[in-house]
Amino acid sequence: MIIRCLMIFLALLLPLPAQAATNGPVLVEARGNRQLKMAVEIPRSSDAAPAPLLAREMAEVVAFDMNMAGTVAAETRELLPFPEVIGFGARDFSAWVAGGFDLLVRSEYIRKGEELTVEFRMYDVQTRSLMASRRYLGQQTELRRFAHAFADEVMLALTGERGCFTTRVAFVSTETGNKEIAVMDWDGYNLRRVTSNGSINLNPDFSPDGSQLIFTSYKRGNPDLYRRLLSTTADVPLSHRKGLNITGTWSPDGNSIALALSKDGDAEIYRIDRDGNNPLRLTVSPSIEVSPAWSPDGSRLAFVSDRLGSPQIFVMDSNGGNLHRLTSTGNYNVAPRWSPKGDRIAYARMQGGSFQIFTINADGSGDTQLTSSGSNENPAWSPDGRLIAFSSKRGGPEALYVMRADGSGQTKVSRGKGAHSQPAWSKQ
Repeated sequence: MIIRCLMIFLALLLPLPAQAATNGPVLVEARGNRQLKMAVEIPRSSDAAPAPLLAREMAEVVAFDMNMAGTVAAETRELLPFPEVIGFGARDFSAWVAGGFDLLVRSEYIRKGEELTVEFRMYDVQTRSLMASRRYLGQQTELRRFAHAFADEVMLALTGERGCFTTRVAFVSTETGNKEIAVMDWDGYNLRRVTSNGSINLNPDFSPDGSQLIFTSYKRGNPDLYRRLLSTTADVPLSHRKGLNITGTWSPDGNSIALALSKDGDAEIYRIDRDGNNPLRLTVSPSIEVSPAWSPDGSRLAFVSDRLGSPQIFVMDSNGGNLHRLTSTGNYNVAPRWSPKGDRIAYARMQGGSFQIFTINADGSGDTQLTSSGSNENPAWSPDGRLIAFSSKRGGPEALYVMRADGSGQTKVSRGKGAHSQPAWSKQ
């Protein structure tokens, strides 16, 4: 047994075969004009100390990610017997073909104390070809990250675009009884609180590199804007001007922050440097302007204004020029967020006494309702544009949900106590 385990461990350290590398997406077509079907095998232990719960969790993470993406229909399956020590070579896929599967994810793992080595591979079962493979080495506590990372690789192999499954979501949590900023994995796991000042903290937003958050806090009495490096516990004041310093958002290049300031009267949209200096006023109106959202190329800003009597979404150049109204339906439209590709803007509209999530083309056409159950607010796009996070009041306290960009697959991802709201999705 010791010799067998040593052989397996050495085999896992060998470079993956050249065929594992792909130069782009490989087209896999499902027969009968149906959705691709994927089997995710429960990982096989390559040592004498199997951990079935750990193995099942890894498989379930991959399947959950793929089902949320909507590219394939994935399900976890028990291992099929095969004679090889390491089940990654060419072999008979007839059982999977007979089961109607198009894709197969196989994996093996080795535990050594708290260390975990996992190798994943995805096959096209029709052609018996290897489409993606990766090996991960780290701590056992990282098993979900390993599975998310491989799901990203699967998306890259199938679509040419990496998935969003290793990203995080920042949000406002009331678990402690106060409104504090917290961060979690996109699927709700590995939650950790960022602030613990016992005050009101609102509107978090990730820096483009994901290393920092900005947010508004009342911890000194006034709604001021702060920055927090996630590797530290210190808040750096960015804007503590008289009045409101709210709804701050990073520019795509990370050099500027757009926010709403009321230092001169009504709330207006300003742009400041990343260190909080050099405020530049972008709107001039005797109304309220809040919630700026950058286009992905940084050339435009969407924002909310009640200059026509009720809150509506407007768009302007990032220097304040070329301003025009975007939404033309509904009397209360708020919380715009630009899609990563720049073609759509998600926002919340009040109708019938509750908020619902809509998306609209950047030219004002194609206004489409995505939610209808409960009250839903604060949409936030995943960095690949496939998913939208939002907060919802449906059957209980406000919680975070994720759906596909077309509104399908609405799934609760909030975990823990209290209300969760105002999600912001990291770019990486």
